[in-house]
Amino acid sequence: MYELMAWLEASALSEYLRSLDIWTYGVLNLVHILGISTLFGSVLLLDLRLMGLWRSIPLPLVIRPTVPLAAIGFVLAAASGSLMFSFNTTNYHGNPFLYVKLPVIVVALINVAIIQRLAAWRRAKTGAPAEPRDPRVLAICGATSLLTWTTVVTCGRMIGYW
Repeated sequence: MYELMAWLEASALSEYLRSLDIWTYGVLNLVHILGISTLFGSVLLLDLRLMGLWRSIPLPLVIRPTVPLAAIGFVLAAASGSLMFSFNTTNYHGNPFLYVKLPVIVVALINVAIIQRLAAWRRAKTGAPAEPRDPRVLAICGATSLLTWTTVVTCGRMIGYW
C-alpha cells in the first residue's frame, strides 16, 4: 500500500498541485467541507424521513431535492478529497481511520445502488401506494445509509488527529 501512496504523492498531478499558490490546499479543503455538508445534510434529511420521521411530508417531496443535492455533494467531496489526499499521501500510511473510511464509502455507495433498484424506493419516489413491507425496507436502507455516512464523516474528521 505504501508504494501506491508514494506513487500518488510523486505523480505529476500532485507535483502540479503543490506548485500552485499557497491557498490551493485551503481552497480544496473548503470545497471538501462544502461537499461533505451538502452530501450529509441531504442524506440526513432523506434517511430520517425514510426511517419514519416527518410522515406528514410525502416522500417524493423529500426525495426530489435531496437525492440530486447528495450526488452533487458527493462529487465535490470525492474530487476535492482525492486531490487533498494526493498532497501528502504517504503521511496517511498506517492511519486506521483512512483504512476504515475508504471501504465504508464503498459500502455506502453500494447501499445507494441497492436502494435505487428496490421496488419500494420506486414506489416511494413516484408517490405510488406503498406495499405493507415498504416502510420497513426503506427504514432499514435509511438507517444503513445514515450509519455508513456518519462513519465516513467521523473517520474523515479523525484522520487529521492520528
